[in-house]
Amino acid sequence: MTSKTPIMKSGPLPIAREGYPFLLISFVLTAAGSWLFWPLGILFGAGFLFCLNFFRDPSRTPPEDSKLLTSPADGTVLKIENFETGPYLKEPHQKVSIFMSPFNVHVNRIPCDGEAKEIHYFPGKFFVASLDKASLENERNAVVIQTPKGAKVAFVQIAGLVARRIVCYLRENTPVSRGERYGMIRFGSRMEVSFPPEWKVLVKPGQKVFAGETGLAEMN
Repeated sequence: MTSKTPIMKSGPLPIAREGYPFLLISFVLTAAGSWLFWPLGILFGAGFLFCLNFFRDPSRTPPEDSKLLTSPADGTVLKIENFETGPYLKEPHQKVSIFMSPFNVHVNRIPCDGEAKEIHYFPGKFFVASLDKASLENERNAVVIQTPKGAKVAFVQIAGLVARRIVCYLRENTPVSRGERYGMIRFGSRMEVSFPPEWKVLVKPGQKVFAGETGLAEMN
């Protein structure tokens, strides 16, 4: 299942378009600082390199196995939990929490084929994303997808201590495809993915995962 047009268009370079203003400003500051006072050039140059690294947007190829629910974010698996109900899925489910450091790729991708049924944005605080309370108290954006077989998958972008801007280009009742770019979180954050309890989890705490490529679970 594919959308007629990309949800989040990629740029001519492997850099997220959302990073262009930051790269331009930091580059100008680097050039001006180098001209006026070389230590400033080094300082601003480090900022430019940080932005270049943060907004990188490498191409990703989803695994051939269509039954795999792929990670929507790069990062490290924090924990895997089971719930009888939750704020987004009102039914038993499993949840995988992923911590995204400022050095991870921050472009987020759709974890499975289906249709975006619900999108909920919640303003909130900015606790460190690795803390459990960040899950319900920080700024966040939740998407609920219904798969072609009728199962529901929820994935939540959660802002962190440094992250101050959640970007989501999805709209409700939009068909989506696994691996498709749909948004990002600026400067460090957390992603939580909830899915049916009968699906087999394929990751473990401490494991590194990559958006659009790493299988989190095997769908039924």
